[in-house]
Amino acid sequence: MSTIAAVSTPNAPGGIAVIRISGKDALDVADRIFKPAGNRRVQDMEGYTCAYGIAYDNGERIDDCILTVFREPHSYTGENIAEISCHGGLYVTKRILRTALKNGAVNAEAGEFTKRAYLNGKLDLTQAEAVMDIISAKGERELKMAENLREGVAFKKAKSCSDKLMKILGDLAAWADYPEEDIPEVKPENLCDGLEEVQKELFSLIENYDCGRILREGISTAIVGRPNVGKSTLFNCLSGCERSIVTDIAGTTRDVVEESVRLGDITLRLADTAGIRETDDVIEEIGVDIAEKLIDSSELVIAVFDGNCPLTEDDLNLIKRLNNKKCIAVINKSDLGICTDIAEIQKYIQQIVYLSAKENDGIERLQSAVELIFEMNENSFSSAVASNERQKQCIDSALMYIESAVSALKNGEFLDAVNVLIDEAEQSLLSLTGEKITDAVVDEVFSRFCVGK
Repeated sequence: MSTIAAVSTPNAPGGIAVIRISGKDALDVADRIFKPAGNRRVQDMEGYTCAYGIAYDNGERIDDCILTVFREPHSYTGENIAEISCHGGLYVTKRILRTALKNGAVNAEAGEFTKRAYLNGKLDLTQAEAVMDIISAKGERELKMAENLREGVAFKKAKSCSDKLMKILGDLAAWADYPEEDIPEVKPENLCDGLEEVQKELFSLIENYDCGRILREGISTAIVGRPNVGKSTLFNCLSGCERSIVTDIAGTTRDVVEESVRLGDITLRLADTAGIRETDDVIEEIGVDIAEKLIDSSELVIAVFDGNCPLTEDDLNLIKRLNNKKCIAVINKSDLGICTDIAEIQKYIQQIVYLSAKENDGIERLQSAVELIFEMNENSFSSAVASNERQKQCIDSALMYIESAVSALKNGEFLDAVNVLIDEAEQSLLSLTGEKITDAVVDEVFSRFCVGK
């Protein structure tokens, strides 16, 4: 493979920048552009050592730098690596990279360093995917999940299931291929027990999948309610700025205003909607229609009610519409006293939160309600879990084939047919860990990485 190079730090001015070079000729490339102090040579440096020196372009000084050497196989990629740390100016960083490219390196593709780590056996595919999760983590819980995956928690559980299926396949093959040998008969009931054990372990990998997905992608959330209950005030309170216009005039919000906000470790992709009511105003009616469609398409609905007023006909219609939706009823203006019919709301909406958006009071109770609805407890983040849709699809596929195999056994079908189903489940798990996967899938996984990682 060619020797690759890229800037591994963000494309912005900073204190330092790092140019990473990896490949068989990485140290030769570094030696052509970097001269360590003390008349040493880069090729003579041992792994895990650093040297101060000057980066040159055809004899012209570029910058004083630090070079760090990692020798194969004891490096991130499993190849020789030279990392040049220079001053973090955009020009000087690009100049050193261009000089490396002129002296034998080629531009690294997106995620190519981590892809080489995977191809060289330094990481399995789930661990490689976790690297990007660590980079993109926006909170403590998300980072914790990514670190667990990077440590190989999901791989070990998937590998354990794969090994159990392989043993079952081996037992079936031995019993079928060598009938004259004294090999114990494979009994359907024993096969079922073994398959159901694997089934249980695999299910544990995806039962908390939605928690991980929510941490990464956020929750699409619609704030709804009749006019003047404080929807836009709540939206602005959560956003931390005046994004929505707030007035005493009913029907001020007509279009959808959107913003992503952090609520603890959770991101809410908020949509502030028009007040839902019967109206003859054509423009407002369009806004109401959009709000009603968002109720159907959003993962979470925050229904806002004026706690200082009795429920109106518009409130009651909205409450009934929200039945069976993931929904939180926010009783706003709680600082003014509560005189609305809470019991009526609770017939349709289980989660009730009292707050005053104007006074910014009660937001922590809203956070707790969101975590409760989506079952986001600490166990969800410490356990092994599929971290993306590719991994979930592999596990879903394995579970489908195992379920079919168990059903076939219980229906008395031939073991040859059962064997085929178990083998398909095994192939799905090998795809999950990357032990058996197409080049196209590998390329797709690493295409989502940033250049330089």
